[in-house]
Amino acid sequence: MLVFADAGWDSIRVHNSIARYIIEKGYGYDTDEITGSSSITLQGLIQGDIDIYMEAWTDNYKEVYDSGIDSGDIVELSINFDDNAQGLYVPTYIIKGDAEKGIDPIAPDLKSVKDLLEYWEIFRDPDNPKQGRIYGSPPNWFADEVLRGKFETYGLDENFDYFNPGSDTALSTSLVSAVQKGEPWVGYYWEPTWIMGKYDMTLLEDEPYSDEKWNSGYACEFPGVKVTVAVNKGVIENAPEVVEFLKNYETSSELTNKMLAYMQENDAEADETAKWFLQEYEDLWTKWLPEDIAGKVQEAL
Repeated sequence: MLVFADAGWDSIRVHNSIARYIIEKGYGYDTDEITGSSSITLQGLIQGDIDIYMEAWTDNYKEVYDSGIDSGDIVELSINFDDNAQGLYVPTYIIKGDAEKGIDPIAPDLKSVKDLLEYWEIFRDPDNPKQGRIYGSPPNWFADEVLRGKFETYGLDENFDYFNPGSDTALSTSLVSAVQKGEPWVGYYWEPTWIMGKYDMTLLEDEPYSDEKWNSGYACEFPGVKVTVAVNKGVIENAPEVVEFLKNYETSSELTNKMLAYMQENDAEADETAKWFLQEYEDLWTKWLPEDIAGKVQEAL
């Protein structure tokens, strides 16, 4: 029995379901999941209650993760993806227009966060029309501290109000509502998410990341996070062929966006989304496996 970590969000559940299907149908192992918070499931991985972590956001619990690596309790096998992003986004039609929807570009030269100072009138705050509105991060997220710091560092507070959405659901609702109406919107978001898979959004450029700039009022882009596939040390000996498969497991934030968009648009469960992925992206996942194992999975599909 190989036990996976379900840390509570959709993308890890989809990656779990893909790996579980391959491991069950291709290698003949039984699998299971343990659900819990990031910190609880990571501790489970260290202790051996959990065998496999398909989406470890290493920077979010860097000290504990690195400690597990150093002690040998955690073995990092691959990078699932590291092209994830977060920051201030606008719908792409604001910059490029959308001929199908009859939308003309209203800010064709908007490229960076600093450029927002020239375009505040496009994003007027309905509660304070003399200012623009930037939708910030949900409260208690580290991104909230970063954005508020960036707001002052770049002087955005001169022309914009920082609107706290209250929750990630409220934030996504504001974005989806604006996009469906073809209205201007600028605010914080992140990838991978179903929204980024479904809608054409543009991440505004920022200064290249450096520790110096980050520590001086967050005057640069968010650093990328390495999202890994990691296992408990016991898996190395107990399931060496599965380890070889997981060493090859590599996707991308863009592909994960597409999986999450499929999940949302079709009201699909994680296992249904996994089967869709396995059917649609056969050229990718068959490269992760020996030919005979890939054949067993294809036959099961």
